[in-house]
Amino acid sequence: MSDTAPVDPPATVKCLVWDLDNTLWRGTLLEDEDVVLPDAVREVIVGLDARGILQSVCSRNSHDHAWARLRALGVADYFVVPEIGWGRKSDAVRRITEQLDFAPATIAFIDDQPAERAEVAHHLPQVRCYPAEDAVKLLGLPEFSPRSVTVDSRQRRTMYQAGFRRTDEQARHTGSHEDFLRSLEIVMSIGRATDDELTRVEELTLRTSQMNATGVHYPDEALRALLAHPGHEVLVTTLEDRFGPHGAVGVVLLEKHARAWHLRLLATSCRVVAFGVGTILLNWLADQAARAGVHLLADFRATGRNRMMEIAYRFAGLDDRPCDCRGGVSGGPGGSGGSGEDVQLLHLVAGRRDAPTTVRLIAPDLTDPAPAGAGLPDRARRPGPVG
Repeated sequence: MSDTAPVDPPATVKCLVWDLDNTLWRGTLLEDEDVVLPDAVREVIVGLDARGILQSVCSRNSHDHAWARLRALGVADYFVVPEIGWGRKSDAVRRITEQLDFAPATIAFIDDQPAERAEVAHHLPQVRCYPAEDAVKLLGLPEFSPRSVTVDSRQRRTMYQAGFRRTDEQARHTGSHEDFLRSLEIVMSIGRATDDELTRVEELTLRTSQMNATGVHYPDEALRALLAHPGHEVLVTTLEDRFGPHGAVGVVLLEKHARAWHLRLLATSCRVVAFGVGTILLNWLADQAARAGVHLLADFRATGRNRMMEIAYRFAGLDDRPCDCRGGVSGGPGGSGGSGEDVQLLHLVAGRRDAPTTVRLIAPDLTDPAPAGAGLPDRARRPGPVG
């Protein structure tokens, strides 16, 4: 059992921090070069990684010596931002928490020494602490069992590791920000959401706040209703570059009318604000609307946190001007909250837009009807580059 009081219901752990000696492996490295990693612990490491739970290391050892042993055991790549040294473990766990930008309540720590667990619990009372003998039980605990495991969850470690390399590269870059973005060789893909991508779309509508145009959460059942509803597009945006994947970073919910397209929701991950994803999406939608000969309408509801999204909408040319195209555009099947009096319906007379210069954009042609079977898991329909 955990040394700390359980949370009811337990919050999902986002990162588990392992001690090494007599916890992750059997033995003490300074006394025995051939410490052993039990098969049962290896299964836990692999299992947590597959669930999207990050793992790190906090150990009193020589960094190079311990890291070399982790590599020899074939598990070093599973651990991010390791803290291997001789200081207080609470300080090391705090640094891990800060580097990952996680709340302490989402961190767990496992160690064979009661004194070490007590020291961490004293200084970081929100961190959950576990004795080493509980390691083989972790996969069965609810706090280590996310409600859903998406494609992005399964590659979360890879995305974080790519992010750290990307940040290091940016720190060394001496040119302009645009030059740096071009050097990343970014590929941005927009596609009609498949059935198995809906959980990722739901997560984006739930977790994004600063770059969410309405703050409305679209649960799974609402998204499935939109997929089945004629005239609606559920689009998911993914990003990758030469360092690796960013995963799903944007969602577009669009309703097509004869005279106007209604952008019910645009939400993008805050972690890709610097890549201009929101602006690229808006320009692409405006260009598609212009090609279709329709205006673009967009819902916006101020939430107190999404001022950046309002600026992006206004900068794209969306405003409050009256237009006959607004007639007949109202709430339809949507998320919890729906359309209300506090939702502004912004307007744009769409014109052609230039292709982005910092990314290679792959996107569908929305002027054509969705192909038969759109929304089904058939990625072979992915179109070629745009622009």
